Amino acid sequence: MQPKIMMRKKSISASKASLVLFLCQMISALDVPLDSKLLEELSQPPTITQQSPKDYIVDPRENIVIQCEAKGKPPPSFSWTRNGTHFDIDKDAQVTMKPNSGTLVINIMNGGKAEAYEGVYQCTARNERGAAISNNIVIRPSRSPLWTKERLEPNHVREGDSLVLHCRPPVGLPPPIIFWMDNAFQRLPQSERVSQGLNGDLYFSNVQPEDTREDYICYARFNHTQTIQQKQPISVKVYSTKPVTERQPVLLTPTGSTSTKVELRGNVLLLECIAAGVPTPVIRWIKEGGELPANRTFFENFEKTLKIIDVSEADSGNYKCIARNILGSAHHVISVTVKAAPYWITAPRNLVLSPGEDGTLICRANGNPKPNISWLANGVPIAIAPEDPSRKVDGDTIIFSHVQERSSAVYQCNASNEYGYLLANAFVNVLAEPPRILTTANKLYQVIADSPALLDCAYFGSPKPEIEWFKGVKGSILRGNEYIFHDNGTLEIPVAQKDSTGTYTCVARNELGKIQNEVHLEVKDATMIIKQPEYKVIQRYGQVSFECIIKHDSTLLPTIIWLKDNDALPDDERFLVGKDNLTIMNVTDKDDGTYTCIVNTTLDSVSASAVLTVVAAPPTPAIIYARPNPPFDLELTGQLERSVELSWIPGDENNSPITNFVIEYEDGLHEPGVWHYQTEVPGTQTTVQLKLSPYVNYSFRVIAVNEIGRSQPSEPSEQYLTKSANPDENPSNVQGIGSEPDNLVITWESLKGFQSNGPGLQYKVSWRQKDVDDEWTSVIVANVSKYIVSGTPTFVPYEIKVQALNDLGYAPEPSEVIGHSGEDLPMVAPGNVQVHVINSTLAKVHWDPVPLKTVRGHLQGYKVYYWKVQSLSRRSRRHVEKKILTFRGNKTFGMLPGLEPYSSYKLNVRVVNGKGEGPASPDKIFKTPEGVPSSPSFLKITNPTLDSLTLEWGSPTHPNGVLISYILKFQPINNTHELGPLVEIRIPANESSMILKNLNYSTRYKFYFNAQTSVGSGSQITEEAVTIMDEAMASRQVDIATQGWFIGLMCAVALLILILLIVCFIRRNKGGKYPVKEKEDAHADPEIQPMKEDDGTFGEYSDTEDHKPLKKGSRTPSDRTVKKEDSDDSLVDYGEGVNGQFNEDGSFIGQYSGKKEKEPAEGNESSEAPSPVNAMNSFV
Repeated sequence: MQPKIMMRKKSISASKASLVLFLCQMISALDVPLDSKLLEELSQPPTITQQSPKDYIVDPRENIVIQCEAKGKPPPSFSWTRNGTHFDIDKDAQVTMKPNSGTLVINIMNGGKAEAYEGVYQCTARNERGAAISNNIVIRPSRSPLWTKERLEPNHVREGDSLVLHCRPPVGLPPPIIFWMDNAFQRLPQSERVSQGLNGDLYFSNVQPEDTREDYICYARFNHTQTIQQKQPISVKVYSTKPVTERQPVLLTPTGSTSTKVELRGNVLLLECIAAGVPTPVIRWIKEGGELPANRTFFENFEKTLKIIDVSEADSGNYKCIARNILGSAHHVISVTVKAAPYWITAPRNLVLSPGEDGTLICRANGNPKPNISWLANGVPIAIAPEDPSRKVDGDTIIFSHVQERSSAVYQCNASNEYGYLLANAFVNVLAEPPRILTTANKLYQVIADSPALLDCAYFGSPKPEIEWFKGVKGSILRGNEYIFHDNGTLEIPVAQKDSTGTYTCVARNELGKIQNEVHLEVKDATMIIKQPEYKVIQRYGQVSFECIIKHDSTLLPTIIWLKDNDALPDDERFLVGKDNLTIMNVTDKDDGTYTCIVNTTLDSVSASAVLTVVAAPPTPAIIYARPNPPFDLELTGQLERSVELSWIPGDENNSPITNFVIEYEDGLHEPGVWHYQTEVPGTQTTVQLKLSPYVNYSFRVIAVNEIGRSQPSEPSEQYLTKSANPDENPSNVQGIGSEPDNLVITWESLKGFQSNGPGLQYKVSWRQKDVDDEWTSVIVANVSKYIVSGTPTFVPYEIKVQALNDLGYAPEPSEVIGHSGEDLPMVAPGNVQVHVINSTLAKVHWDPVPLKTVRGHLQGYKVYYWKVQSLSRRSRRHVEKKILTFRGNKTFGMLPGLEPYSSYKLNVRVVNGKGEGPASPDKIFKTPEGVPSSPSFLKITNPTLDSLTLEWGSPTHPNGVLISYILKFQPINNTHELGPLVEIRIPANESSMILKNLNYSTRYKFYFNAQTSVGSGSQITEEAVTIMDEAMASRQVDIATQGWFIGLMCAVALLILILLIVCFIRRNKGGKYPVKEKEDAHADPEIQPMKEDDGTFGEYSDTEDHKPLKKGSRTPSDRTVKKEDSDDSLVDYGEGVNGQFNEDGSFIGQYSGKKEKEPAEGNESSEAPSPVNAMNSFV
């Protein structure tokens, strides 16, 4: 029994969706909705849910808040230690603990000093089921000291020499961000020749005359306190020497030929080489004995800095930088050693067990050097903790056997080395709980036919309950491919049909009890547009109607909405919306466009569109319509600072009334020659009051408009220059989007020339970090549209505003917008990637979302890369073609369609932000089940004989599984294309040919051939073939025809026929009647005596079709004589009318030649046309 229980525990650990870990998910994930009554009833040990960071740097001007939040049942109590000893907060008036929380608040703003509370703090949350502890939280106040005063002498440098301007910022906590600017707060330009080093110094590989300036200023930004310290300006004067002496490269930093560097695993490795020389040296990096890691290597600062992200132990080694110019080279070797703070391989997970069950807590970590693993129980080293007989410690594993309720506790695993430590809490909660179903009883689900239906059955119990679904109260348990059973209890019907409607019962049971719940499913008919609107062409001023007739489920209430060009219909009484149509009265040109009918119900939506084209009515020939002539005689009156009156005289209308006048203006001061729209007035108005802007030299012109078109512009009016004023408005479309991870690019749309309202247009750009109590940082820039803030943290929100100003003053206070500093590539890959194979061509992939703080940008979604590794039936690899599916937003699952059956696939998942893709998750391997095969690649039928055919075939191109057999079906086809009985043969899968025997000769057969796997039969391939005729019979017939006795017999028959004809003619000439009885006796119907072969299936020649009825469809009387009225043309009747004929010897052969060769054979007869020999054989 024990191995079975242990296996069950392993399954529980591997499935994060399992509700046996209900409490673990509740506490650690904090996003699982739980039943409040259930939470009140279940006991649970404490779990730390929120705590301050290990290295906690605080602002010394503000109160110190040390977070410690925990949950448990009963609610836990909290206590603290400081520097390893109990911290009695009741004895310190400056320290309080938040109610129902362990969070400490140290009051600094009312007299306390932050330096007095430096130290190492640890929180303990305890209840009757155990105690959880926080990390050691080191509290240190931030420091941003001032620059020490110093007297800086000017730097006099000869052209071509190297130069280093030292920054030497004050030591702060945390260290400051360094950047160089001038007095105008503009970043100093950097290049391959001039660049800033990692230590903040400014390096010149060689100086040039343009480097002369007196405002080289080093700035230190202390982000924690949001302060910027400035060093005294440094002066550089370059004196020229002609010519400049060329120099080979010399390294400015690092010095010497070798150096060492130690970096921690997962950090960013930065190596730097800056060289002097003329011409400016070019830097190149190599790794001795290896390659620079692909996709993690970046070159910055004009390739002077080598950056490797997410370093690992494999990145240790010697890195060489080479500085080279035309005179030579210099190099430096940096020996890099990568150490590692502890990192988790397997962190301990919470255990929820039933009394008597077994389980394990596993704590595995790695590092360099390898970390030491130690265990604590309820915050006490396990060696001195109270004994528990169910517990056994084995290195990094604690084994529990036959636990009891008193075994509940919280265990801590500590993994530490000289570079850090990891601490994880994991509780063991022993519960005995019967099943509970959390889904609301009698819940109603409604879906549209042919769409998925998801029926919920959220549950909890300890041990984990088994879930079963039934349809109806007394229905049988649901099984089969038409249902999908999810681990969380949900029943999925992938394609719901009308007969899926009904009551479904979910049953949860474990060894402590059973419970059930009913839900109801209704499947509705899809909404359809059975008559869609159609394309219409209508003359102007006509009437048009679009129809939209729908069919919908009788229980759903549809609503119909009409749109024009994807927008609401115009608010015009000409548009009449009926029950199932849209009518437009008195159509105008503006009604041109696309009209869409949208039908919505509570469950689905459908739409259909049609285009309306409006054309002009045929013009009356007697009237000529044209555009109006341009207005003239423009005059400006009533000039004020912000307005003027414009009047004009209209030109000729040209038989089409003027509908409106368009007034345009030109700004001769800012944009001469460019005309802008000002306003428009009705065609009956010839005067308008125009609003003006300050500091614009206006000219106006007028354009007349009628239904034909626009006139030519009028002549410009006189000019009018308005006075200057403060700007009335601020720049629009202000945005803050970082272009690099450490900057914020603020952009805006500059004001137009006339919007400046005066000379000297500038902008005041202000910013501050959002949600941080910080002062605004502002700069005034020239008339540009962009400003770059450097040294920002990666992807944090900023409040931004841009205000316009000119020589007369500022514009109104601008509104604030929110921007973000630059994005960086996501740091981590999605975890817990799981693949659920739904069928042979479809799979569903799940993953855990990455923490938002690791996205480092706007989350755009996830990309799933998947590719086929190999076919499981062929065991052959091929070119790997990776496919990519993108799932937008914060989705955690997706479907993979179009998979090939019986194949092995790999996939990984990556998170995507605006910067790009993050690292890939480990490749996940999954396999698709077998499917039905494709048709055999070919079917050939060869070697036909009298009674056999040879069949050859090729295996299916896509077996889609393991072939178990081939199915061959065949049936004969007669001359009228009727099919005979069907025969089926099963052939082993390893065969590729067979000989089919015992067939009828000279017979056409149709064959149907397909392959089979364990899933079923694939599509079939068909062929037809014919067996050859009886060669022996043909040979015999030829032999008989050449025998002397046969020739004599035929001659006797011919002679008898000739005599008979002579007698017939004689009697006819005498007017006598021609009896037919003798003729019928002599020529009995040969169909009565068919030839039989051995198998009794082959009938010889038949004259049934050639014995046409006599006149009026009558047959010969029973006395075998021809009636008087029918005897006159008896010869013609027996010779089948015009088709009757004489042979060369005068014998009448119409009875035997007739039309037989033109009629199709019936039954199982040969498809060959009968020959005269066959006819004679039949006669004989």
